[in-house]
Amino acid sequence: MFSTSIDILNLVLAVSIAFLSFFLCWAIYYFVVSAQMIHRLVKRIELGVTKVEGVIETAQDKLKNSSAYFMILAEIAKKAMEFVKEKKEEKKSTKKRK
Repeated sequence: MFSTSIDILNLVLAVSIAFLSFFLCWAIYYFVVSAQMIHRLVKRIELGVTKVEGVIETAQDKLKNSSAYFMILAEIAKKAMEFVKEKKEEKKSTKKRK
């Protein structure tokens, strides 16, 4: 079967190249699968961050709007308190006159 040592060397080289090719294909396959998983994870994280940013922006808008309403309500309450105070003073002054 093997007549010279060069035949044995060629066989060993062929087997080594076959194993090396198999190992490289296997490593590349797992590298690609890992890269896909990382890409999917990054997409999910980006989607989650986008949703959180939307919620934060909505909350900020609501707080800005509600703070404006609170300012208006506070001003109305202040005017109402002044009105009530004036009415009480008017009652006191009319009672003193009688």
